[in-house]
Amino acid sequence: MSVIEVKIPTLGESVSEGVIARWLKQEGATVQAQEPIIELETDKAVMEIPAGASGTLHIGVPAGATVGVGHVIATVDANAATASAAQPTPVTVQTAIAETERVVENKTPAMSLLSPSVRRLVAEHGVNPAQINGTGKRGRLTKGDVLEYVQSKAVASQPVSPQPAASAPTLVRSASTSDDVRREPMSLLRQRVAQRLVEAQQSAAILTTFNDVDMSAVLALRKRYGERFEARHGVKLGFMSLFGHAVIQALQELPRLNAQIEGTNIVYHHRVHLGVAVSTERGLMVPVVRGADMLPIAELEKAIGILAEKARAGKISPDELSGGTFSLTNGGVFGSLLSTPLLNPPQSGILGMHRIEERPVVRDGQVVVRPMMYLALSYDHRLVDGKEAVTFLVRVKDFLEDPQRLLLEV
Repeated sequence: MSVIEVKIPTLGESVSEGVIARWLKQEGATVQAQEPIIELETDKAVMEIPAGASGTLHIGVPAGATVGVGHVIATVDANAATASAAQPTPVTVQTAIAETERVVENKTPAMSLLSPSVRRLVAEHGVNPAQINGTGKRGRLTKGDVLEYVQSKAVASQPVSPQPAASAPTLVRSASTSDDVRREPMSLLRQRVAQRLVEAQQSAAILTTFNDVDMSAVLALRKRYGERFEARHGVKLGFMSLFGHAVIQALQELPRLNAQIEGTNIVYHHRVHLGVAVSTERGLMVPVVRGADMLPIAELEKAIGILAEKARAGKISPDELSGGTFSLTNGGVFGSLLSTPLLNPPQSGILGMHRIEERPVVRDGQVVVRPMMYLALSYDHRLVDGKEAVTFLVRVKDFLEDPQRLLLEV
């Protein structure tokens, strides 16, 4: 009898365990070797783990369990699959129900957009997502939508106690303080984010310096060449790739912002592995574009877009979230005018971008209105001096206000 063990594989740098967020297949289901069977949530990402062999699945560890690398979570009976292949599949009530549910799922756009946390919540409460109105982007269901639906159903199912006809209106309060709050366990990712934020403040001497940049030239560049750029490269000319290239050029001149402290040593990186902060339903993630300094603008734009989409879809791997040497974060997409970004340890620098706002500025003795953006550079003052930080930010500003310098690298 050929029974294959399904084990938790190596999860990437500094990741030794995870939580089984959801089984994608049921006990006794027929699976294919490359077919994902579980979603595993680690402190860095949610990943799908394949069966590894074709056959009948036998689950050994329930959803919600914490498992380490090498842990056996299931077995696959390869012989059962071979035997069943020769027999016609009987149509049962359960099969009919499952097929009907798949039809409903396919007809519901929001179903394919459910995040792992929302799917978990749906499964826990046994509700049909097709009956819930999504308030997220493009009708996507959020955790709040599911919880509100569950609460409304619970209230509707409670019996209504008769009230005395002559009673005066009263203010209804909860009988227990526990009814006034809702508690839920923090995900591993949220715990890790919280831990790293505290570590960043406790382990580094973080200082932030500010400047503003006139975005007129960048906006004009995108307007003039945007359509041709997209037609040729298959990707839109975004701000992140232009800012990324400006940062890369500035780091060539000021390499300590691309370095890190290791004990009593300074570790200089020959390559720029650019972290780009991405907001997801599970929290903030910082995917890393490795060797960003080797990529032309179009390839950098593509790489950023691919990693951001994988992060939002919960398909990012731990290795794609590790090894960054400098980071970018854009609070401007949420309307932020100014902020002080926190370092992503052990990195020594992070550049914060903000919203573009038309403001009056003086040019050649005249007050004119220009599209301006505040930039914020947070850095580790243990390694980077104030002069270096200010010079770096001025270089980024110069590159963006005269984008031709990015091409000429001057």
